[in-house]
Amino acid sequence: MAFSLDLEKNREKIEEYQEFLNTQKGKPGNLMIALHKAQQKFGCVPSEIQQIISDTLRVPLSEIYGVITFYSQFTLVPKGKCHVGVCMGTACYVKGSKQILEQYEEMLGVKAGETSADGQYSIEATRCIGACGLAPVSSVNEDIYGHLTKDAVTASMKKYEEVSE
Repeated sequence: MAFSLDLEKNREKIEEYQEFLNTQKGKPGNLMIALHKAQQKFGCVPSEIQQIISDTLRVPLSEIYGVITFYSQFTLVPKGKCHVGVCMGTACYVKGSKQILEQYEEMLGVKAGETSADGQYSIEATRCIGACGLAPVSSVNEDIYGHLTKDAVTASMKKYEEVSE
């Protein structure tokens, strides 16, 4: 899903962000600080904001994109109100997390790495979350679900149906 920030709708936020960036010029570590602030303010770091960062801090777009895609806390598209993460670490993968991920994708109509057009759901294939004894594991928002089966995936999403409404 390609995401484009509505510049008109977000004009005030962008102006506030630009003021913040102006205070960061020439400071060490300013790119990471700028990216964290953008992620917090916009829910992601879209290309329009990357361009503003590049112009203001004089950092090449390629460097900005490289940092965003290297660190998992940054995202190029906003996460849904209901965000699903499926662990693809070794223990989970061996115990069927690929099939669990496919079940979530089919059930929610969203592919891993995407957010639904209505902004309700997003899915992410994640790195190990440190719950290997519960493999395969997923997270839905702040909740962790272990020993997942296809039936358990459906049951785990019942709690979040009201989140999406």
